[in-house]
Amino acid sequence: MASEAAAAGAARAPRREDQGEDPALNDVGVNSVPSFKAEDTVLQLSDAKKPKPELEGLQFGTVFTDHMLVIEWSSEGGWEKPRIQPFGNLSIHPACSAMHYAVQLFEGMKAYRGADGRVRLFRPMLNMTRMLKSANRACLPGFDRGELLECIRKLVEVDQEWVPQSESASLYIRPTFIGTEPSLGVKKPSRAMLFVILCPVGSYFSTGTKPVSLWADSKYIRAWRGGTGDCKMGGNYGASIYAQYEAVDYGCQQVLWLYGDDHQITEVGTMNLFLYWINEKGEEELATPPLDGIILPGITRQSILDITRQWGEFKVSERYLTMADLRLALEEERVKEMFGSGTACVVSPVGRVLYQGENLQIPCESNCPPLVSRLLKELTDIQYGRTPSDWSLLV
Repeated sequence: MASEAAAAGAARAPRREDQGEDPALNDVGVNSVPSFKAEDTVLQLSDAKKPKPELEGLQFGTVFTDHMLVIEWSSEGGWEKPRIQPFGNLSIHPACSAMHYAVQLFEGMKAYRGADGRVRLFRPMLNMTRMLKSANRACLPGFDRGELLECIRKLVEVDQEWVPQSESASLYIRPTFIGTEPSLGVKKPSRAMLFVILCPVGSYFSTGTKPVSLWADSKYIRAWRGGTGDCKMGGNYGASIYAQYEAVDYGCQQVLWLYGDDHQITEVGTMNLFLYWINEKGEEELATPPLDGIILPGITRQSILDITRQWGEFKVSERYLTMADLRLALEEERVKEMFGSGTACVVSPVGRVLYQGENLQIPCESNCPPLVSRLLKELTDIQYGRTPSDWSLLV
């Protein structure tokens, strides 16, 4: 990995090629219009600063910072100037297409404060790429990823006092893009709004890094080929809440989504999934389901693949896995670890999977298995600046 100095030099002009993204992706997207420019950002500071919350017991996404970023678009006038303004309610038309037809998407990323006091973003261009892909799928206007990232960097800089002075907490960044078409026609919106809000957060799961339990059942389906499962759209999550509560009724924390008659393992409610095992050929392998259109391309997922491939210590695969594969491997004692990954949780071990009325116990040494522990350290060392890396963007 390159030095931190390289990342600092790229702070205002992030390099795209070192983020593992598709360089062929067109920044203007479906609606070929000129993008907004970060240098045009209008800054309106809040007159009153809100008190900072205590991190202990802080619930995820409940307390927000002093400012927000808002950028509006219309088919007639194109993108307006970005605005950093006091945090507040939005005003939208009652016929807004985001409200009626779910023309909406979002992203999730974090800012971290290191022991050196510097604030860093972790591989943020991957989030920008995924957001543009989701926008294309939702027929929302395109934008320049570098310009949006610079707008977000400016917002975090304005509210940098909210980035916790803690290596167990961070500032969550929620870019959101909605269609604001003021009519009930089912069509590509003629108006849209992109906004970004920030909130300090601790651990996503109330259990911290302790193993989570999963309910695996084919009763509900999260996504299907040809759908929007590979895009970060609100509808994917809203439609999953019912199943999530059923999982809780069964004594589990999250849903492990299955697909197809062979019960393929796809992803967890808020995480991508990894299986570290001895595979059918007797090989030591870290496997995760492939990006075939029904899996969300997680930034932490990609980072784990990149890191473990760089290690070169075992086989690293993107391959299909079924519940039958998992059950047999458990019977033959070939499973080493199973864990989820995501921006909110980073890496979270799985301790139990409830499947067809049977509790499948996953090996979980000391509640934080060796590979999970190693990956968590390597990722957080980069995020909090303990390890210099060109994955870090200095604010």
